[in-house]
Amino acid sequence: MSLSTHVLDAATGAPAAGLMVRLEGGSTVVTDSDGRARFAESPGAGTWRLVFDTGGWFGDRPHFHPEVVVTFTVTDPAAHLHVPLLLSPFAYSTYRGS
Repeated sequence: MSLSTHVLDAATGAPAAGLMVRLEGGSTVVTDSDGRARFAESPGAGTWRLVFDTGGWFGDRPHFHPEVVVTFTVTDPAAHLHVPLLLSPFAYSTYRGS
């Protein structure tokens, strides 16, 4: 399985470049200039968490969530899993991408 994410700042309509994302029990990646990141490891079947350092990314700008944690279940370890995050200073949403 491969795992990737894409973070967009819904307030500005721009990619969230430079945002740290940690796979709990795994590595930490930083989103590129397009707001995308791919993890080196392939998580197996089970429940996993991505921790997005939104407080660090927003910095001094007003924001509500210091971090966003997305918990998901891997049922097919051979499939690619993409976890997008739409982020604004006071709300977020996520879904299973393709």
